[in-house]
Amino acid sequence: MSKYVPLPSRGILLERDFDKPPVLEAIHLGITFGGLRAVDDFNLTIGRTEIVGLIGPNGAGKTTVFNLLTKVYQPTSGTILLDGKDTHGMDTVSINKNGIARTFQNIRLFNNLSVEDNVKLGMHNSIAYNTLAGVLRLPVYRAEEKKAHDRAMELLHLFDMEHYANHKAGSLPYGAQRRLEIIRALATNPKLLLLDEPAAGMNPSETAELMFNIGKIRDTFQIAIMLIEHDMSLVMNVCEAIAVLNYGKIIAKGTPQEIQSNPQVIEAYLGKKKEG
Repeated sequence: MSKYVPLPSRGILLERDFDKPPVLEAIHLGITFGGLRAVDDFNLTIGRTEIVGLIGPNGAGKTTVFNLLTKVYQPTSGTILLDGKDTHGMDTVSINKNGIARTFQNIRLFNNLSVEDNVKLGMHNSIAYNTLAGVLRLPVYRAEEKKAHDRAMELLHLFDMEHYANHKAGSLPYGAQRRLEIIRALATNPKLLLLDEPAAGMNPSETAELMFNIGKIRDTFQIAIMLIEHDMSLVMNVCEAIAVLNYGKIIAKGTPQEIQSNPQVIEAYLGKKKEG
């Protein structure tokens, strides 16, 4: 198992990622809503092939962090470097084109479209024909459509879902809808995949399959993954590092073993014991 190495910036990276620039650096990141500091001095470095869990009590600011990283919200303070590039001024579309894809707590599929069409919608960054070519069915359109079909089927096959290709997305079982949302995100060719509570609503067998698929995604695509999750068994088994958020601040980052025994983390989750 790869060990962690400290960086001059006080972040840490896996040894296997140490010779490569981090895929993400959040530096003194913060946002204020009407005087309330929802995220405060958030600092996190993610290596290029790292699987990181972001955990914390309800209301700690975890989804707000995801919304900052994907520019749903513009930060009030701080810097986000994506693959070394300052994302200041980028919007959600630009962030996606530059390499961050995400899923959501609540599934957001196009239920009346086919499974294949949902995946192909994720390929908008790589479509190389214009509207006129599509309307006139020009050769460039047909070539790009074939390429998109082949890529969609390749992604679906990787997750044993090619037999669902022509089904409506809304007709799929719950676990398959969750997989489809991840597949659609992968179709954008991300460098960093953000998963917001991917195991929500899953039964134990679906959760076990998800754990396997998270590792499979990292190994197949050689990308970084960051997930918010309340299922501690999943987090401890699939994540190589865990960052703990409390009141909008990172209070600890380390291996699952380090986090489980960290007094600050225990206090954040269980509350400080009264003395006397």
